[in-house]
Amino acid sequence: MSRTVLLDLDGTIADSRPGIEACFRFMLAELGHDPAAAGDLSWAVGPPIGVSIGTLLARYGDDRVALGLTTYRARYSTVGIYECAVYPGIPEMLAGLTETGRTLCIATSKRRDFAEQVVDFLGLRGFLPTVYGALPGGGLDDKTDMLAELLRIEGYDPAATVMVGDRMHDVRAAKANGLRSVGALWGYGGEAELREAGADFLAAAPAEVPGLV
Repeated sequence: MSRTVLLDLDGTIADSRPGIEACFRFMLAELGHDPAAAGDLSWAVGPPIGVSIGTLLARYGDDRVALGLTTYRARYSTVGIYECAVYPGIPEMLAGLTETGRTLCIATSKRRDFAEQVVDFLGLRGFLPTVYGALPGGGLDDKTDMLAELLRIEGYDPAATVMVGDRMHDVRAAKANGLRSVGALWGYGGEAELREAGADFLAAAPAEVPGLV
């Protein structure tokens, strides 16, 4: 049984897509592009934000990633951060994990200060006292590096720690750090992506997670 459960935030704990997609489209418009031409942006929710913005702007032949990131965060920090909701079944999942003695910790590619605000906004601080994410200056953007730093600081035993996330980045980062992983099928990645990345387990709903970890 895993003693520690690391949890992704966007697409695993919270449906953050509405706010994130709106910020992407705001950023495109501010940089002079047609937001409607971007089409479905589900793929861009979850990876490190700089990666998503770089990929998105490249479609328009635009390399202004730094400006795009600044523009995105200007809206996200004041509006988009609150355009999210807890997935059904998540509070019960967190309660179940806590009641069985697991230590819970958020491990997200989102900037750490933003992630802290989201956890508080969603009323989940009681379950999730510890939050790790990217640094405001750009450090720990890579999830593999961020998990390594988290494990080093908290002293969690990799053999007794599992990562729960909805994207390939979660699974690959877990593997690189010697952790098992649970793919969250209710999120944005989908079964094919998670299987290809090598998730150890797949959960169709939050209620399945306590039994898998």
